[in-house]
Amino acid sequence: MTTDTGTIRAHDAAAPTTTRGITTALLLVLGLLSAVAPFATDLYLPAFPKMTTELRTSATTVQLTLTAFLVGVTAGQLVFGPLSDRFGRVPPLVAGAALCVLASVAAVLAPNVGVLIVARLLQGLGGAAGMVIGRAVISDLASGRAAARAFSLMMIVGGVAPVVAPLLGGLLTAPLGWRGLLTIVLGLSVAMLVAVLAVVRETHLRSRRDALRAERAGSGSPVRALRSPAFIGYTAVFGFAFAVMMAYISASPFLYQDMLGLGTVGYGVAFGCNALALMGVSILSAKLTATRSVVGVLSVGIGLVTASTVAFGLLVVTGAPVFWLAVPLFTAVGSLGLVLGNATALALGAVPSAAGSASAVLGALQFGLAALVSPLVSIGGSATAGPLAVVMLAAAVVSVVALLLARHRA
Repeated sequence: MTTDTGTIRAHDAAAPTTTRGITTALLLVLGLLSAVAPFATDLYLPAFPKMTTELRTSATTVQLTLTAFLVGVTAGQLVFGPLSDRFGRVPPLVAGAALCVLASVAAVLAPNVGVLIVARLLQGLGGAAGMVIGRAVISDLASGRAAARAFSLMMIVGGVAPVVAPLLGGLLTAPLGWRGLLTIVLGLSVAMLVAVLAVVRETHLRSRRDALRAERAGSGSPVRALRSPAFIGYTAVFGFAFAVMMAYISASPFLYQDMLGLGTVGYGVAFGCNALALMGVSILSAKLTATRSVVGVLSVGIGLVTASTVAFGLLVVTGAPVFWLAVPLFTAVGSLGLVLGNATALALGAVPSAAGSASAVLGALQFGLAALVSPLVSIGGSATAGPLAVVMLAAAVVSVVALLLARHRA
């Protein structure tokens, strides 16, 4: 059978100049898909003590419900990403959303912690489909500046979830309990499934999948495309920049409450200000990339994040008044609005023929690094911000090096 691969190349070449098919409704749905898993990760954390009592188990065992979810999210992206390259975006997306709904029901009704752990594992596995395939859908419809703008706008919905979820969990734990919090996750999962069925249409058509398979027949596995130095570099930029934010999120309770002496309300205000900064700069990034180089905007963002982490480290080392620590944290989190969406667009744009698999690697690195940095920031206890400064600075430096290598190789 003869296959016209020229159609694929023409589509990919035209993508940077158009966002045809990326409607506001689609962006909102894709933002929801990217938000469900991070929201489900952090929302119920304040309820851990109650869970320990009600489920008659240990704190360590309750912690396994979170670990199982993160393992599910990481594995799910590695499963659903390649599946979407092979079978199209919509069938695996619907399957993942349905699995997430069923697992969420099981989590809410779990009679013991063992069932809850298994349910959370499956919940993470299904929820990962929305994250990984949502990115691939945008990559199918646009690349270059158009994709960068779409990813930045999607970040407004999906990127704020890990920042806002712990705050909401703290406010709702007392009136709703842990089952109530997991019921909220169930509601989001149902909304995800309904939105997928109502809004998302196939963007990786059978004809294009067949043409890509024929084109790759002589080069072996599509995973070979992921060896692209540009893809590896921009993926590292995204992963380690996200690690900066996760380090901040993990350390924020003891930093704001124990060291800065803020109460619950003050902690919420500080958290909210940083979340608003991330949202505002993400909107700014979408506007900037319409007229400026995506790589240039990304470089400015990485520079600001790195400068902020250096300033934070200097304040810690010099023993400056602790209230000054909030300033570089604000600028670091806000500056990530110039980084995360643009790095995603550049990474997936480097391997358009394997967008699903590329998105899987991107997401797996994101959550893998998040799981790694979270315990590191608390090594020194709640009386020092030293470990947080080291982790944030190290992650920022790796992002800078990765960006330089990616730009050079590209």
